[in-house]
Amino acid sequence: MNLEARKIEFVQEFLTLQSEEAVSRLEQLLKKERNATDERIFEPMTQEELDKRIDQSESDFQNNRFKNSSELLAKYK
Repeated sequence: MNLEARKIEFVQEFLTLQSEEAVSRLEQLLKKERNATDERIFEPMTQEELDKRIDQSESDFQNNRFKNSSELLAKYK
């Protein structure tokens, strides 16, 4: 059975679950797997990229192109 067929079969089985606990455990497993995948594909910045980002951030701050924490919190309330 190929991967696509296995995923379809898994989803069909998942949709028949009646246990909230089982769904929660599968959600946790999926989240854990996603995080592990994200960590494997993480590529750190080069020193040049980091310096460029710092320079841009400092320029933004000096030119008032930023939001303070209260503005950000208000946006998401």
